[in-house]
Amino acid sequence: VQLQASGGGLVQAGDSLRLSCAASGGTFGNYIMAWFRLTPGKEREFAAGIGRSGAITRYADFVKGRFTISRDNAKSTLYLQMNDLKPEDTAAYYCAVDSYGGRVSPTIFVGGYDLWGQGTLVTVSS
Repeated sequence: VQLQASGGGLVQAGDSLRLSCAASGGTFGNYIMAWFRLTPGKEREFAAGIGRSGAITRYADFVKGRFTISRDNAKSTLYLQMNDLKPEDTAAYYCAVDSYGGRVSPTIFVGGYDLWGQGTLVTVSS
């Protein structure tokens, strides 16, 4: 599976962005997927995850109520709708695939994902 993330950009605090992650190869609907983010000096951190059908979602506390993860299995695409963006949301955002197959819900741990996109940069100015 190859992943192509897009949708990042420079916005002001309070603005919204929608990230997309298009997958090619593999069977998209078979995979649990997630968004992680990486800021300089910090480890990659879990932002949101979604189960295979989209019925199960999981969010980091810092994005609850502001970000919504979704997927369109027919289009093999993962989304992250980000509202009310804050300067501390500035990061490179990565989509990730759990193709191991052993889980029914997304894990927050980096090691639970074996395939990664290239990242898309989100910059939020104050």
